[in-house]
Amino acid sequence: MDHNDSVFFMGPSGPASNLLLDQLPSYQSLLYRRKSSVSGSSRRRNSQRTRLGSSSSWKLKGERMEERPKVAPLQRPARELPLSMVEKRRHKERHMEKEKELVGWEQWWQGTRHSLKRLREEAGHLLMALQLWRTDIHVIEGMFGTGIRSYFSFLRFLVLLNFVIFLLIFGFVMLPIIAVPHASGNITSNLGDGLTCSDYPSTSRQGLVVFHQYISDLLSGTGFLEETYLFYGYYKVDGINYPKFTYNLPLAYILITVAYLFLSLIWIVKRSAAGFKQNLIQDEELFQSFCNKIFAGWDFCITNANAARLKRSSLSYELKTDLEEERIKQKIAGRTRKEKCRIYTIRLALNMFVVSVLAACFYSIYRATIYSQESQMKSQIFILELLSEYLPSIVITLANFITPLIFSIIIQYEDYSPAFEIRFTLIRCVFMRLASIGVLLFSLWSQITCKDSSCPCGYNHELYPCWESRVGQEMYKLMIFDFLIIGAVTLFVEFPRKLIVTHCEYGLVKWWGQQEFAIPQNVLEMVYGQTICWIGTFYCPLLPAISTIKYFIIFYIKKLTLIHNCRPATRPFRASSSNFFFLGVLLIGLAMASVPIIASIAQISCSQACGPFVGYKTSWEVVPRSVMQLPNGINGILNSLASEAFAVCFFVITCMGMFYVIALAGAHKRVVHQLREQLAMEARDKRFLIEKLLQAQRSVARSRGGTSSSSSGLHGPQSSSSQGLCLVEPPVSATNV
Repeated sequence: MDHNDSVFFMGPSGPASNLLLDQLPSYQSLLYRRKSSVSGSSRRRNSQRTRLGSSSSWKLKGERMEERPKVAPLQRPARELPLSMVEKRRHKERHMEKEKELVGWEQWWQGTRHSLKRLREEAGHLLMALQLWRTDIHVIEGMFGTGIRSYFSFLRFLVLLNFVIFLLIFGFVMLPIIAVPHASGNITSNLGDGLTCSDYPSTSRQGLVVFHQYISDLLSGTGFLEETYLFYGYYKVDGINYPKFTYNLPLAYILITVAYLFLSLIWIVKRSAAGFKQNLIQDEELFQSFCNKIFAGWDFCITNANAARLKRSSLSYELKTDLEEERIKQKIAGRTRKEKCRIYTIRLALNMFVVSVLAACFYSIYRATIYSQESQMKSQIFILELLSEYLPSIVITLANFITPLIFSIIIQYEDYSPAFEIRFTLIRCVFMRLASIGVLLFSLWSQITCKDSSCPCGYNHELYPCWESRVGQEMYKLMIFDFLIIGAVTLFVEFPRKLIVTHCEYGLVKWWGQQEFAIPQNVLEMVYGQTICWIGTFYCPLLPAISTIKYFIIFYIKKLTLIHNCRPATRPFRASSSNFFFLGVLLIGLAMASVPIIASIAQISCSQACGPFVGYKTSWEVVPRSVMQLPNGINGILNSLASEAFAVCFFVITCMGMFYVIALAGAHKRVVHQLREQLAMEARDKRFLIEKLLQAQRSVARSRGGTSSSSSGLHGPQSSSSQGLCLVEPPVSATNV
């Protein structure tokens, strides 16, 4: 008997040799890992135990499987169990027989639980059918991939978010004022102290008003719009007296502001967490992602030819993206030290150029804002007046249009992967756009606030009798101008470019090509607009409603331009992490929007001529005053919650909880990594055993050909027994060493 035969033959008491099992990759890897932690005789004893365990692991595994207690199956529907159809029918029959044995309360409870479960499933199906733009997004996913699908899903999320914010403001701020005449109530207005600070001249145009003046008021938010529900200055209400209670509108205004910011934070974090889980699963192992897409990516419920084509196109885009990222990773791994130094030097120089471009843009915005505020105090003709009012918006839009082009050209020379190129370009553009809003607000507040004690009202009342409405008008103009620019670019740039490329045969035109649907720029537009909405909602309460209508129209504009005017990106990217990254950028926008709102509420003196906070030094002062009017018990509880001792305890408990969650996440990640390694070792073990089997078969075949017919008959049963034994003995035992 040769060496190969001795490996596969069994003795009467089990495996006669462990040479093959000791050569398994999983066992060799385990020995190598133990060498660094085990020393001396302990290492030899552990190695010996492991060798013995490896040779008889198939027995031990069988014993452990027999001794393992049976775990009761989860109470899941039969269609969700990983069983065959026959076993599912048997499971259902056994379940029905058990239900028949129930009597009395148990039978009623079982029937009620089934009814509630069916009701919940039907409600889920109904909500899924009523989901906004469900069919449109499915079509877009099939035509252009999940990356572009994620953008439209992100747009749908913003529509729902703004609509919920509008419902909050309408229900707790506007509706109580609207319902006063119908609920036998009356409004108590705070008229101020009668001094100069309470003077608020009317901005409505008197006498004969020319038509273009209405257009100017509509576009700039001045004139008749300034004295409507649209702006902060209209809500000059101290309280609303109903027959049975008094509604504190200033307190409601502050609490709703905190509520919509907190709601946005919770909603974004929840969606980001779901995207992070998906990103963690899909991005850990690229090979598993390939296998899932190729072998399990198809939806066998598809019966329509068009739906099948859309699904095939979507999978094609996903695979193309994975292959492109894998090629870039291999290129990065093969760089020399000289190439790395050259790339880092180029990146440093280009980033310094980016900083200089951003500084020039910010200074231009600052000068444009100062000039616009000074020009609005002068009488001008219609066109010049409209241009001076929109000058900051025009400069910001030009900067937001030019800088992404510069960044997209620069990023090509920095040699990043496609996914990182999109993220880094988006981060630069987000910083540009959000910082431009911050520069605009800084320029306004430099004109509103007083640096010395020359302002008796605490702010520049002569130029800004109601500075909150003025800030709201600037946010309103930014929102309107952003929407007009999106529509104008689609109608006057992308559509003519499509016609020229389609009907002109010149080489330069063909090289120019169709417009690509650039996801970073489109996502950036949404984050920019939503940040404006968050900032402006405090000063312009109806801005969420305007944003809802704006995004609703933009969805169809972007859909039409994507299908008819644009082409798929030459460097597609997968969307496994795009949803998480988009929401992360939106979270940055929310943090940036919270800073000016908190500063205006807690630091800057509120207007004494308009708004609900007349008579208060700052807007936040209404909260402690309202708390003082509560009963002593509730007042004491709230004061305790606002004390430093509670803040310290809460901070410590939060840190402990955070550390626990981080440690738990790290442990789970290590377990997942170990399981992935075990799966890889299983594959290597199977490949190793197959190679050994083929070697044994070739050796037996050679021995048969070189011997006589009698010796061939002698070794024939042994070789067949060896082959049969190879198929019977499970090779997975060594991986459990």
